[in-house]
Amino acid sequence: MRVVVQEAPFDFGAEAEAFASGRSDLGAVVTFTGVVRDTGDAARDRMEIEHYPGMTEKALAKIAEEARTRWSLGDVLVIHRYGALTPGEKIMMVATAARHRKDAFEAAEYLMDYLKSRAPFWKKEFSGTDTQWVAARDEDEDALKRW
Repeated sequence: MRVVVQEAPFDFGAEAEAFASGRSDLGAVVTFTGVVRDTGDAARDRMEIEHYPGMTEKALAKIAEEARTRWSLGDVLVIHRYGALTPGEKIMMVATAARHRKDAFEAAEYLMDYLKSRAPFWKKEFSGTDTQWVAARDEDEDALKRW
């Protein structure tokens, strides 16, 4: 299990290859990468993500370990960035590996839902001269209820 919180960009291909390499005991690897999207009407210039070092890693490791045991995962990877990010940049990555695809898919969805709603990150959007903190969305909260 590996949990990384970093400011620097990550190489999705290299991370996915390293995660899946040499694991003949596992039959499924699921990956997901979140990307900063342009909001459309009020074009987002950038998003700034803040966190408390130490606390954030501990919270992410706890939820990754919970997913690992709940779904019998062989491995888990969570990478989440902080700092200033522009539309099109990768913001996070989740990878899960299991003997069977159902466990890998469900665990990945669980981790993504957690990262979207409960992970201790604070996001601020910058659009032109407008600045606003990103509030939790009802649909993100609803997604957690299924777990």
